[in-house]
Amino acid sequence: MPDRNKKYRVFISAAEPSADAHCAGLITALRNKDKTMEFVGVGGPKMAEAGCELLQSTVGKAAMIYNAFTQVGHFYILLRRIKRYLQANKVDLVIVCDSPSFNWHVAKAAKKTGIKTLFYVAPQLWAWAAWRIRKLRRSCDKLCCILPFERDWFAQRGVDVEFVGNPLFDEMEIVSADSKKYEDFDQKPLRLALMPGSRSAEIGALWRPMQRIALRIKEKYPKATIFAVAVDNQREQVLKEAQVPGFECKYTIGTVGRTADAVDFAIVASGSATLEVAAAGCPMVIMYQSSRILWYLVGRWLVRAKYLSLVNILSGKELVPEFMPYFVSIDPVVERIEQLLEDKDKLAQLSSDLIELVGPLAEKKARQEVANVVIGMLQ
Repeated sequence: MPDRNKKYRVFISAAEPSADAHCAGLITALRNKDKTMEFVGVGGPKMAEAGCELLQSTVGKAAMIYNAFTQVGHFYILLRRIKRYLQANKVDLVIVCDSPSFNWHVAKAAKKTGIKTLFYVAPQLWAWAAWRIRKLRRSCDKLCCILPFERDWFAQRGVDVEFVGNPLFDEMEIVSADSKKYEDFDQKPLRLALMPGSRSAEIGALWRPMQRIALRIKEKYPKATIFAVAVDNQREQVLKEAQVPGFECKYTIGTVGRTADAVDFAIVASGSATLEVAAAGCPMVIMYQSSRILWYLVGRWLVRAKYLSLVNILSGKELVPEFMPYFVSIDPVVERIEQLLEDKDKLAQLSSDLIELVGPLAEKKARQEVANVVIGMLQ
């Protein structure tokens, strides 16, 4: 337990909706252990609601891999503000969550100020730019990873690491030990979900193509019902304003898991949502869009992993089709979806495989595990 005679202040840096939710859960778990603990940082509304004083809201500005270059100016100004805060105020621990392109610099600033740092969610060095492991060792006192294989990978490279489980499953229950049933699939209207992600950049790149794909699928399955998942009310409005002519759907808010449980198939933006979809045993294709120029100039040289989606990385094979990056033509995506929808046995097996895949991720409660790590670092 923490020292009851000392009041601790923890600085937390999160830059996207998923990190905001993970850190909000962690703050709640820590407050249950020590109600006097103070939290300050950068993040989103869930962290603020949990009791974190925000220097600035950052949620919605995050970008994946090399697309992060487009946000350099915004984050440079924010980083200067964080540095000034760390230099001027007493902080006992800095926690950085995901978004490594920005959080590397936050951790480095903390270390220069003599503050311990905890990385919550491991940067995916095993996928690209593995040489940065030296940088991680210099800036990280403790790493909490959320994918089982990461523990050995980082430990073998000299990082103090602990597998804490996946925070997605802190609140979400694995839907069922039973896979979806597709015996009479061809006798019922298709239920299709579109999940274009939470980041503004990925919504801008993927939402219109996903709609066009759905329209093509509906040509073959005219009675199909289409659902679209928005992370919040603001994103729902963005989706509605960008509907393509002739497209119709039912919108749901923040219901990735429940929607995946209710539909037959999903088209999903690459990211943590793919694990929620997998936990519902929902067959899917995964998409990620990027700048073609940046991909050929930078991305293809940095990325070394055979697969880029979390589902396929965990599986070690292409369990579900991934189009990462997706460029221009929707034809290959439509073709793969139609091939799967025509094979009831394949859909049933894929549903079962996905449920089995995510089981180990839910064996621990990440927020509690990380809270215990934090208490240990503060003592």
